[in-house]
Amino acid sequence: MSATTDAVVKAIAAPAAVKAKPSLAARLAARTGGGALRVFLVLAGLFWLMPTVGLLLSSLRGSGDIGESGWWTVFTRPAQLTTENYSRLLQNEAITDSLLSTVMITVPATVLVVVIGALAGYAFAWMEFPGRDWWFMVVVGLLVVPVQVALVPVSELFGAIGIFETTIGVILFHVAFGLPFAIFLLRNFFAEIPRELLEAARLDGAGEIRLFTRVVMPLGGPAIASLGIFQFLWVWNDMLVALIFADSESAPITVALQRQVRQFGNNIDVLAPGAFVSMIIPLAVFFAFQRQFVTGVMAGAVK
Repeated sequence: MSATTDAVVKAIAAPAAVKAKPSLAARLAARTGGGALRVFLVLAGLFWLMPTVGLLLSSLRGSGDIGESGWWTVFTRPAQLTTENYSRLLQNEAITDSLLSTVMITVPATVLVVVIGALAGYAFAWMEFPGRDWWFMVVVGLLVVPVQVALVPVSELFGAIGIFETTIGVILFHVAFGLPFAIFLLRNFFAEIPRELLEAARLDGAGEIRLFTRVVMPLGGPAIASLGIFQFLWVWNDMLVALIFADSESAPITVALQRQVRQFGNNIDVLAPGAFVSMIIPLAVFFAFQRQFVTGVMAGAVK
C-alpha cells in the first residue's frame, strides 16, 4: 500500500514540478526588450525625422544645387551649404509680414481659448446652475461638428457684421471651434480635484474667484499647458480657415507660402526656408512646455 501511495503522490506532484514553457510572444518580448528594441526605436526615430532634416538641408542649398541633385549630396559636398536663402527670405516682405500676422492670430486665439475654457470648465465641474448637464451635453455635441460645415454660414455672418477678411474674424473662428474641446478637457480634469480641498478653501472664506485662481488653476496647470500647446499648434499650422477668412494683408505664413507657389512656381529656394521657419517655431514651443504637456496627458490617463 505504501508503494502504491507513493506512486500516486508522485503522479499528482509531477505536473506541478514541471515548469510551464513560455509562449512565443513572451519569448519574443524577452529577446526584444534589450538592445534590439532600442536600436529599432532609434532607427524609427531617424526615419521619422528624415523629412525634417531634408527640409533643413534643402533650405541651406542654392537654387542651382537644388535643381541638380538631392539634399543627401550635402554629406559628400558640404561646400554647397549657404545661408543665402534665409537672407533672401528676410528680405521678402510677404513672408516677414505673414510671420507677424501668424503671431497676431495665434497668440490671441490661444489665450482666449485657454482663459474662457478654464472658466467654463470650472463652472461645469463645480458650480450649480440650471441646465448645467444639458449645456455640457451641447458642448460635447459641438465636438463632432466639422470646420467645413461652418465655413459658408460663418462667412455670411462675418460679412454682415463687417469682420470678414480681417484678423479679428480669423481669431474668432479659431476661438469658437477651439472652445468645445477646451471646455470638455478642462471640465473633466477639474472634476478630479478632491471635493474636500475645495470645501476646506470655502470654509476659510475663499469665494469662487479666489478659489479658481488660488486652488484650481495651480492644480490644473498641466492640463492648461497641454490645451495651450494643442491650440497653438492647430492655429499656427492652419491654412483652410486663414485662406477663407483672411485677406492679403492679414494672411498667416501658411497662406503666404501657398501664394508664393502660385505666383512664382517651383521656387524651392524660397519655400524651403520659409517652411522650416514656420515649423521650427511651434517645435520650440512644444519642447519648451514638453514636461507640462506630458504631465497633463499622464494625469488624464492615470488615476
